[in-house]
Amino acid sequence: MKQTMKQMKWPVALFVAIASVSGCQTSTEQKTATTEDISKKQIDSVVVQTKPLVTEIYTADPSAHVFEGRIYVYPSHDYEAGVPEDDLGSHFDMRDYRVFSMDSIGGPVTLYDVALDKDDVPWVGRQMWAPDAAYKAGTYYLYFPAKDKEDVFHIGVATSENPEGPFTAQPEPIPQSFSMDPAVFEDADGTFYMYFGGIWGGQLQRWASGEYNPEDIYPADSLPALTPKIAKMSEDMLSFDESPKDVLILDENGDPLLTGDHDRRFFEAAWMHTYNGKYYLSYSTGDTHNIAYAIGDNPYGPFTYQGVILNPVLGWTNHHSIVEVDGKWYLFYHDSSLSGGKTHLRSVKVAELTYTESGQINNITAKP
Repeated sequence: MKQTMKQMKWPVALFVAIASVSGCQTSTEQKTATTEDISKKQIDSVVVQTKPLVTEIYTADPSAHVFEGRIYVYPSHDYEAGVPEDDLGSHFDMRDYRVFSMDSIGGPVTLYDVALDKDDVPWVGRQMWAPDAAYKAGTYYLYFPAKDKEDVFHIGVATSENPEGPFTAQPEPIPQSFSMDPAVFEDADGTFYMYFGGIWGGQLQRWASGEYNPEDIYPADSLPALTPKIAKMSEDMLSFDESPKDVLILDENGDPLLTGDHDRRFFEAAWMHTYNGKYYLSYSTGDTHNIAYAIGDNPYGPFTYQGVILNPVLGWTNHHSIVEVDGKWYLFYHDSSLSGGKTHLRSVKVAELTYTESGQINNITAKP
């Protein structure tokens, strides 16, 4: 969730066409994507115009799930904290979480009361950033990053009997957790995994040695880029069952994406979903503002880069989730249209996501 406009490589694109979400049609014949398909298949570009799902408050970083037949979205809760902007994202000083839900895409939205506040979590100092949620055996789990009293990011977990909360947090963060942007994925066999990490303000670069280093040191542009992390969750969903591992993202030649490859390398906001037997790792490229994706054969990867799902939107950050609802796929994302372009006051939106016959994802341009 690194947030600054100082290193922006290009402005938000100008758009010349509009198509509604309902106009995106999924192919009736869908096959599994392979590495060989990357250069062979034409990717369609779809232009959509969408509206904020919630206007009462500012929301961002949406993690969408279908629980008991209803769509629940777990976003960050943006507000005007009055903190000056800096390269560490200090102006994103969120203090609580608000969940919202809907019966169907396009249907009425219910916004719930506060699900979790930083004052209810003993270890948290500030900045409750992008969360995620999971459900197992009658309990809902809210996973959230926050800086501790020493300004170091860790990931906490809170539980509830209800998907909207309120949630009760564990007194300490998850052991071995660090950085931000947790995304918890349930595989077909019932195993849960957490993906996490983000560079710049997310502090992933400070853990490159395995221990926390307060200095921001990055690999040279010609070296492999920093990667998201993965860890299998414990049976009780409150800790890791293993030490976090690197999630490798490779180019078309099978080589790791490089630090200097800002258009493709991982920055933040990892998300996992499966489609036709393949694992799709999607993420934000941060300072180039794309939502990109890569495909692999198992939760750990490696994953081969495929392309861009969502082009840059209005605002600096770009953070998403992908979920299947009633046989169709949807991309939840945010932009800054509701606030008139203020980068730290964002709003969650949704667009239909479609695939090619080979299983690649068609590119989306989202008009404010």
